[in-house]
Amino acid sequence: MTNVVLPPATIGIIGGGQLGQMMALSAKSMGYKVGILDPTADSPAGQVSDFQIVANYDDQVALKELSSHSDILTYEFENVDVTALSQQTTDVPQGTKLLEITSNRLTEKAFIRDVAKVPVTQFMAIESLDDFKSAIQRITLPAILKTVSGGYDGHGQWPVESESDIAQLKADFPNVPLILEQRVAFKKELSIMVTRDVGNHVSLWPIAENVHVNHILKTSFAPAKISEVEAEKIRHIATRIADSLNLRGVLGIELFVSEDHIWVNELAPRPHNSGHYTIEGTNISQFEGHIRSIMGLPLPEIVSEKPALMLNLLGNELQQAREDLVNHPEWHFHDYGKSVMKHNRKMGHITVLGEENIKKLYEWSQIHGQRDVSKPEH
Repeated sequence: MTNVVLPPATIGIIGGGQLGQMMALSAKSMGYKVGILDPTADSPAGQVSDFQIVANYDDQVALKELSSHSDILTYEFENVDVTALSQQTTDVPQGTKLLEITSNRLTEKAFIRDVAKVPVTQFMAIESLDDFKSAIQRITLPAILKTVSGGYDGHGQWPVESESDIAQLKADFPNVPLILEQRVAFKKELSIMVTRDVGNHVSLWPIAENVHVNHILKTSFAPAKISEVEAEKIRHIATRIADSLNLRGVLGIELFVSEDHIWVNELAPRPHNSGHYTIEGTNISQFEGHIRSIMGLPLPEIVSEKPALMLNLLGNELQQAREDLVNHPEWHFHDYGKSVMKHNRKMGHITVLGEENIKKLYEWSQIHGQRDVSKPEH
């Protein structure tokens, strides 16, 4: 059992992006001190923390320095140097086993299927072109070829849907460890955030319905409009996974739902983009839940009073949103403070509560060039 660590203890966060920023804001509001390790000076998380160590994530000297100034260590993304982290004397409540599982897609899929024993799509390890040729005869197409580690928002992924896709891959085959995953016909993409507290009680946030554009999450609507039978199956899946991991901290679980099947797609061993709505939409946000869990504190029952919609702001959409703030008192506006705006880079998000405000935000997104954002049913 994780020991209780009370404020004003110091939490060291590996990673200085927006997830680290929102973790830090929750921790600071509870009276904790926060330190950040990130290679970008004045990172989003560093801007709201007590100190930042500017260094690469695999810099063992810097990691040891962060550890020496911290009572607890946590992380905001999967691609952490597990060996270096495991050598630290400071407690890492999430542990390194969770990272080992989720930083490798093969290990993750095998865990979901064989340990948690919940549904996952067909998959095969691909180490060579010959493996690929064999796999496409055994896995029902369409499929998607992915790097085993790294890659996000569509990077390191290749569709395998047609003979031309296969021919192109055969002509220029990626020379890295890969996984071939079956693509299933789904009606909704969903996610759920889950954690376990000091008493091993599992806490679940409302299920969110997600819309991706060009492999990047664009909107999350919660609670998802699904049947109670589907919702109960998803809550059961999330609980099984959390218990199988002896989970500490928040875990994001992405799922596909068809007319008669539910599959787990991916796991995220930390708060997740699709759970941002919880900051305003539930009594305890995923970020406060994460801090409570890793610091050994109990969580109350998670409740929400109104439906919520979160809209990601990518690239220069942030500037338009800044200019329109004066017209939208209903917006809960989040600007991550990134110094450089890039196309398809997550720069901030907007959350609104209640059906009327959700309608207004969809209308705004249509007017300002986000015409490929489709409305989930609600």
